[in-house]
Amino acid sequence: MEAGSLTIPCIGCGGLVPKMDGPTHRYMESSPGCWHLYGQVLAREYGDPAFGALHRLTVDSYAVQHPGRPSPQAIQSVCVHLLSLCLVLERNLAAAYATRVMGEATRAKDRFFWLIPPASLGEVTVADVAGVAAPYQHEQKVRAWAESAWSAWAEHHATVRSWVPARESPSGPTRS
Repeated sequence: MEAGSLTIPCIGCGGLVPKMDGPTHRYMESSPGCWHLYGQVLAREYGDPAFGALHRLTVDSYAVQHPGRPSPQAIQSVCVHLLSLCLVLERNLAAAYATRVMGEATRAKDRFFWLIPPASLGEVTVADVAGVAAPYQHEQKVRAWAESAWSAWAEHHATVRSWVPARESPSGPTRS
């Protein structure tokens, strides 16, 4: 963010984001400034492979910190992104495997239900990631963001763990 710019708390994650007008996501509730910062982080990750290694965690973290309101799309989004965070952070499985599991999970969406969001969605937000410049800093911030977002949903961890496939695929290697 530019020095001296006005900031406001995001209506979704609570992070301090630029006060601005603009688009937002249709069911992930956020302030326009937060959606803008997320777009900047995504552009950085897509534009330079050095920044993209943790893209799965970026998307998952943003989604669970912007749960929106109960709707079929919001319910599925929060649940599968929490499932992905569980697989990558707790089980130490590869992001590609988490993505495959998410795809399979969306075919059995009737098992998902609205999880009441925690009062705080995490201390680290996209605003903390948007300002970093070097790939190693990006990696540190994204990991801290993902851990913060996952920890915030602790009261629902047992439910999310119950959605983990009974047998993890041999093609689900741990991350290095």
